[in-house]
Amino acid sequence: MKHIVLIGMMGCGKSTCAALLGKRLGRTVVDTDTMIEEQTGRSIPELFAAEGEAYFRDLETQLCRQLAEEQNLIVATGGGLPLREENRELLKKNGIVFWLKRDPEEIYQTGSMEHRPLAQQGPEAFVERFRQRAPLYELAADYVIEQFSTPEATVDEIMKNLN
Repeated sequence: MKHIVLIGMMGCGKSTCAALLGKRLGRTVVDTDTMIEEQTGRSIPELFAAEGEAYFRDLETQLCRQLAEEQNLIVATGGGLPLREENRELLKKNGIVFWLKRDPEEIYQTGSMEHRPLAQQGPEAFVERFRQRAPLYELAADYVIEQFSTPEATVDEIMKNLN
């Protein structure tokens, strides 16, 4: 069975929705950022500070290759993971990809941004980053989800598309 993959901006609700989906469907949930932290023994901010963004993106690609060989997972990706073409192809190889397309200003205002290295330049830069990433998220997505009244409602919308 194919993975269910959640993509979107940092803070849009991917991890929360993945956990809810995992409970509903009885599937294992993986979070790519958490996996990278576990594999390296360092936090994402530490990796960015010590090694830079390119190094972190290489780790994401290695992880995508690994996950493409597995089946039946719920995968919550880091916000930048779909930026590379190879990653998008790997996500789609063995997954159904859902873009959680939440308003970036709302994400920034309601989410915790202190531990997110690429959210430190303020709300205008965050919205601009969303604008730049949106076409790549669109390329990766099989479905676009725009229902965010509650995490449960978002998961209900994902489930409708799966059925």
